[in-house]
Amino acid sequence: MRTALMGVGSLGTIMGALISKNGGEITLIDANKAHVEALNANGATVVGKMELNNIPVTAITPDQMDGIYDLVILLPKQTFNAVALQQLLPHLGPNSVVCTLQNGVPEDSVAAVVGKERTVGGAVGWGATYREPGVSELTSDVSAMRYEIGEIDSSMTERIQKIADLLNLTGVCVIKENLMGIRWAKVLQNASMSGMSAALGAVWHQVLDDEKALGCATWVSNEVVQMLNARGDIRMEELVPGWDFYDLEFHTQEEFEAAKKFMLAYYEPHRALKASMLQDMEKRIPCEIDYIVGICSEWGKKVGVPTPTCDTIIEIVKDYEAGKIPMPTMACLDRFTLPAL
Repeated sequence: MRTALMGVGSLGTIMGALISKNGGEITLIDANKAHVEALNANGATVVGKMELNNIPVTAITPDQMDGIYDLVILLPKQTFNAVALQQLLPHLGPNSVVCTLQNGVPEDSVAAVVGKERTVGGAVGWGATYREPGVSELTSDVSAMRYEIGEIDSSMTERIQKIADLLNLTGVCVIKENLMGIRWAKVLQNASMSGMSAALGAVWHQVLDDEKALGCATWVSNEVVQMLNARGDIRMEELVPGWDFYDLEFHTQEEFEAAKKFMLAYYEPHRALKASMLQDMEKRIPCEIDYIVGICSEWGKKVGVPTPTCDTIIEIVKDYEAGKIPMPTMACLDRFTLPAL
């Protein structure tokens, strides 16, 4: 099976290193020429919670793609999909499959380009930070390196098992029938913690260790759960067995305090993580705020559920991207008002 990973950023670098180290074969495709050159010359290096030095990999730029790929793991930011998918399309055969592991809920937009019959999806349960060409830092505990993947139509297929076998070279991959339930659980996780990370220019531990920031992240989780309950067509899956995000809904102060304790315990393995949105903001490139937090606000409006905390995150990030404010800091907490219970 001819396999490629497109969008070799912080996650893709680590995945490529582990697949190659553990006996798999994969071509890494990225538009960052300096990164591609470093990967080919020096191999992939992982620092932080995992140490791998100079793991030999094969990397190319999109213009160097040739022939047909049987499987493509899709990992560019959704902001680049319009370009990336058009580059990929000529290299897909009728039986090729594209597995999007991107943030948000990208399956429909990916399927609109490559075809629903060639699209599967899933969620990545761990985080990383791009350090320099050829080098990525694992910021989640190794024990948290987990994936959930599935077919759009909930079927169990031979191809989804093959994708799981590949991803199992890099962590633990679980096949789920309820793909949208996985997707929205990951959206909740990213909207709350990565959203606050971006809005405050903070690493996740700074959000968790500040009482008001933690409260805001918990309110985001509550807003998303209430929105999904109002929709009625999505049932979130547990990303980690035994941790049910529906426990993050609250209506009283006592329930709010319990939800904050849930947040502190659940995100403990990811304290060193910096939101990919914040990493993009630091590089002064458009981030995925519309695909991660914006989608929650949009659905809130559709179903009549207020999302004031999500809305404030979006406003701060948009103000920064428009040049109205400097890089956000923890001082941006002053822009948040926690709703009364």
